[in-house]
Amino acid sequence: MSRIAFIGLGHMGGPMALNLCRAGHDLVVFDLVPAAIKTLTDAGARAASTAQDAVKSAEVVISMLPASQHVEGLYMGETDLLSHIGSSSLVLECSTISPESARKVAQAAQARGIRMIDAPVSGGTGGAVAGTLTFIVGGDAEALAAAMPILEKMGKNIFHAGAAGAGQVAKICNNMLLGILMAGTSEALALGVANGLDPKVLSDIIAKSSGRNWATELYNPWPGVMENAPASKDYAGGFGVDLMLKDLGLAAESALHARATIPLGELARNLYSLHSAQGNGRLDFSSILNLFKK
Repeated sequence: MSRIAFIGLGHMGGPMALNLCRAGHDLVVFDLVPAAIKTLTDAGARAASTAQDAVKSAEVVISMLPASQHVEGLYMGETDLLSHIGSSSLVLECSTISPESARKVAQAAQARGIRMIDAPVSGGTGGAVAGTLTFIVGGDAEALAAAMPILEKMGKNIFHAGAAGAGQVAKICNNMLLGILMAGTSEALALGVANGLDPKVLSDIIAKSSGRNWATELYNPWPGVMENAPASKDYAGGFGVDLMLKDLGLAAESALHARATIPLGELARNLYSLHSAQGNGRLDFSSILNLFKK
């Protein structure tokens, strides 16, 4: 089993680290929230007092952080983690960040002889807990091959999107589409209910018709339609509005960089920005339904 340093134990990172711990890996963890560390130490992991201490003697380093600035700060900024990681180590950067940031950190790692892949995930907190995440990988094929035994303990589907940063590009495209689909699904359900339809009946119809999509089938935004969906739990947990807004912002940045056109992505970003500004930033992103309900 591998000696793994895991940095960032939030809603996604915590369950991912737990799955590695349960698989028998020698895990050292670090997070700024003591309660998150305790959950892992209770499961058999060891706690580090700093990120630098966590990576000492680590064969594999995994990070799961909120945004580009946190990743750059961890590896290249004040923490300067790359100078503490051994050249024989493998780094799996699983945060969702800009492709430019992913490439910058990967280049800095390569300059030190450290293998690094960007491996953002899809599947939400449920997938993180169940170990069924999808990993979307950018980087060297050899590094991905070395990472496979680790990734397979946390995920079910692993795709190689291309060179460094490609994993982030693919993840951004996927999440932009997800934001568009959730907003469209919410608008359609609200229209149906405003005209007297039962939201569950309408959802069942859509799920078997040409409008079928992930939101209607697995993550319905209308409260009470799906018992385990965040919508039926006051939109608690899941994937936050502000996180979706961040990813839609990354899509807009990427479009500017590539001179691409994303009118629906920009519209979705504006809708989520309005929803967040109304005090809903910490709710699950499916709460965008409330913008459309009468």
